[in-house]
Amino acid sequence: MSHKESYTPEEIARLLKVSKLTVYDLIKKGQLSAFRVGRQMRVDAIELENYKLRGKEVKTDDGSSKQPTPDSSPSSSVVICGQDNSLDILAGELEKQINEMPLRSYTGSLDSLIGLYKGKANIVSTHLFDGDTGTYNIPYVRKLLVSKSFIVIGFIKRIAGFYVAKGNPKSITSWPDLMKEGITIVNREPGAGARILLDEQFRLHDINKLQVAGYEQEMKSHLDIASAIASGKADVGVGIEQVSKLAPVDFIPLIEESYDLVLLKNEENMQLISAVSKILKSKDFQEKLRSLGYNMDNIGEIRWEQ
Repeated sequence: MSHKESYTPEEIARLLKVSKLTVYDLIKKGQLSAFRVGRQMRVDAIELENYKLRGKEVKTDDGSSKQPTPDSSPSSSVVICGQDNSLDILAGELEKQINEMPLRSYTGSLDSLIGLYKGKANIVSTHLFDGDTGTYNIPYVRKLLVSKSFIVIGFIKRIAGFYVAKGNPKSITSWPDLMKEGITIVNREPGAGARILLDEQFRLHDINKLQVAGYEQEMKSHLDIASAIASGKADVGVGIEQVSKLAPVDFIPLIEESYDLVLLKNEENMQLISAVSKILKSKDFQEKLRSLGYNMDNIGEIRWEQ
């Protein structure tokens, strides 16, 4: 057995050779017990070993094999997908409404929607820019959840733009500037909202991404992007304004993005939808978000449902 005391869901996913969503699903169903350390979820090493033992195939007398049923009881924990800090505040408020701590999955917008479609998440946040309509989220949600009944609720609005070195020494102010000689970018992972914004802008401006230096260099978060710029590993990257205050970089605003919540509409979720709607309309909750600098012009507004 490993001498490590506990693991993150990402580490467990690598050890079990499954996706992170699968690990969160195991936790949600009570098949893997987890605990929280601050914002991070962890699983005890002994618990992981016990799960692996429970999951081993058992040979029967006739030589066939069967999969034993996990002895832990299912859990009704709510999984909230997304990376913005506002979702941690939402999780805290939701705990008061449903008397259990929601689980947090720090996945990108596209992967979160796919997880919702597969039943591996309950509340997902999304900020996916559609270049053809100039709008956020609805075109993607309608296509990905075409066979589902769902609701899209307005949450917060954020300013997205470029992180650049202090003083913007390379005068980067627009998307075409990324094609300039001597400019190196740092990118987000596939499926992240910032990655899709970049790809859509490249398409709209007829920019060949293969000719943009650093396009294949990927980071997992806005803070990672800002840190890469601050350390000189790249000249520019896409991120949100709030995170630019956490690193020694300048921020070039480009677009206001809609950061919405998506939930499936079914009998099981009606109470959850009601609880989320109540929280979003709470003045106390809105004040907490306002203190972080978010625009909440359409918070709680039903943007689409079917």
